[in-house]
Amino acid sequence: MQRWRGLEDIPQDWGRSVVTIGSYDGVHRGHQLIIGRAVERARELGVPSVVVTFDPHPSEVVRPGSHPPLLAPHHRRAELMAELGVDAVLILPFTAEFSKLSPADFIVKVLVDKLHARAVIEGPNFRFGHRAAGNVAYLAELGQTYDYEVEVVDLYVRGAAGGGEPFSSTLVRRLVAEGDVEGAAEILGRPHRVEGIVVRGAQRGRELGYPTANVETLPHTAIPADGVYAGWLTVEGEEMPAAISVGTNPQFNGTERTVEAYAIDRVGLDLYGLHVAVDFLAYVRGQEKFDSIEALLEAIADDVKRSSELIEAYEA
Repeated sequence: MQRWRGLEDIPQDWGRSVVTIGSYDGVHRGHQLIIGRAVERARELGVPSVVVTFDPHPSEVVRPGSHPPLLAPHHRRAELMAELGVDAVLILPFTAEFSKLSPADFIVKVLVDKLHARAVIEGPNFRFGHRAAGNVAYLAELGQTYDYEVEVVDLYVRGAAGGGEPFSSTLVRRLVAEGDVEGAAEILGRPHRVEGIVVRGAQRGRELGYPTANVETLPHTAIPADGVYAGWLTVEGEEMPAAISVGTNPQFNGTERTVEAYAIDRVGLDLYGLHVAVDFLAYVRGQEKFDSIEALLEAIADDVKRSSELIEAYEA
């Protein structure tokens, strides 16, 4: 899959293509429907499929300080899109100047002049251009002038428990923030993941017999609510069952919020300086402060046991 950053990276001889545009944070099941249809339509037409996305998130430029928590960094989104069969990903630097492009100018500058769109596939709520003035109806209207078709793909809707909400990145962020990682996984189609470099912490886990990987997460990462979770720690492609702690470590009066993963039954791991991924499968319990170290150790042992059971049940 080709990856471009900015319009200038698009090959000069690029021909017609099928395009879809959006932030696509998390590449959840609703996104997968749209992107999958773009790939399918591209194959029907015998042209490449292109996903156009933005960096930073447009809200950060339009309303500084409002950057939403990110469900997936751009390299992870690209990996997930490649798995769906996408041929190219274009990341457009979203600047104040770019945000002022009118919907018509956006269509001409990106879709017509550079990507030579043959078809554009979007969700029903797609908005674009200055002040989000453009919508799918306007996109289709200009398609008649610039010789591209527009297809709208409906998004999944959650059941009664979710209030009938359409699948969205906003909904996933809310569920993650609430610690409902199983609900988030239902929408994502996979467990929620955070990534980062393993750094040295207080090393209390090692002293207690449960050495953890202290993950320095990427900026703006959507981190689950404080608590203990079952999941996986992935290092250099190796996926290891893990008990994961998120929080400030109240047992030792900590103040800094951290993500720490204990690789169950693994001994002698040296992960410092490595980039790792932590996948959240299920919530185990909330964060607590215990009366003694002995009580803490009993709780950790139970956390590890419960995490192992949850992971085994999931994999069965």
